[in-house]
Amino acid sequence: MFDVITIGDAMITFNPSHKGPLRFSSSFERSAGGAEFNFAIGSARLGLRTGWISRLGHDEFGKYIRNFARGEGVDLTGVELLDQYSTSLNFKEVRESGEGSTFYYRFPSPTEALTEQTLDEQLLRNTRVLHITGVFAAIDPKKNIPLLKRAITIAKDHGALISFDPNIRLKLWSKEEARKGILELLPYVDLILTGLDEADLLIGEREPRAIIEAFKRYGISMIAIKRGEDGAIGYDGRSTIEAPAKPPEKVVDTVGAGDGFDAGFVFGILQGWGLKRTLEFANTIGSMVVSVNGDNEGLPELDEVLIRLGEKEFVER
Repeated sequence: MFDVITIGDAMITFNPSHKGPLRFSSSFERSAGGAEFNFAIGSARLGLRTGWISRLGHDEFGKYIRNFARGEGVDLTGVELLDQYSTSLNFKEVRESGEGSTFYYRFPSPTEALTEQTLDEQLLRNTRVLHITGVFAAIDPKKNIPLLKRAITIAKDHGALISFDPNIRLKLWSKEEARKGILELLPYVDLILTGLDEADLLIGEREPRAIIEAFKRYGISMIAIKRGEDGAIGYDGRSTIEAPAKPPEKVVDTVGAGDGFDAGFVFGILQGWGLKRTLEFANTIGSMVVSVNGDNEGLPELDEVLIRLGEKEFVER
């Protein structure tokens, strides 16, 4: 039995060696990234039994991603390397503030070959949580939204909780396409992890309590609203709690912070923690991620989070 399974692609990420406009960046470091992939890595580092369903190119980059994920303890039963595709790429631009942009080279994506017919139903029957995002939906909405609905149906029929991060990428689809596609998925969702801008685009609300009421109308029982340096607000079906952000040591790169928050929140739910502790734990992971360059390099192990929270002593080795 898995604690969590996620579905989505992964890419080779090229990180610039210095900050500033991408056109002035002449050297890069290679790593692996992608929203669902980062979530899988973050979950595995926290000690969750984590599975990932995806397709990669049967090339050196695909082998690198596969080996990296395997080394982090992610189960790759649902991952295949395909000869007819190249592994997707992206190049990151990071500004002095830590904010950045991503430039994608991901079409045709190897995940085109991932269909309703090729889904590994056995994996989906054996997980406590299925985590999905709007990124995979956006790559090919006509195919991937029905695929996600099928995956959700299988997982829910076997008792899984459905976790969803809208993670809207307007470089992949328009506002109208994103709204239409994601609203189709919301009635299937148990836990939503959203930012303010995403909520505004989807339901036309930016005030947290109005956001919560709107998502409740879709039958969503757990809601987490990510607000960056302003912390997070959560709803668990009974109460609404606001948790301040854990101040980062420094802000280097904000990419991956939301994925880390998601992994931390799902971890807390699976431990049976209360909403306040779950939000504090997830916020702490987000603050740790922004202190490190890269998509998932800053995602911590459980001991590191507990030390940051002051719940465990650091032991120098």
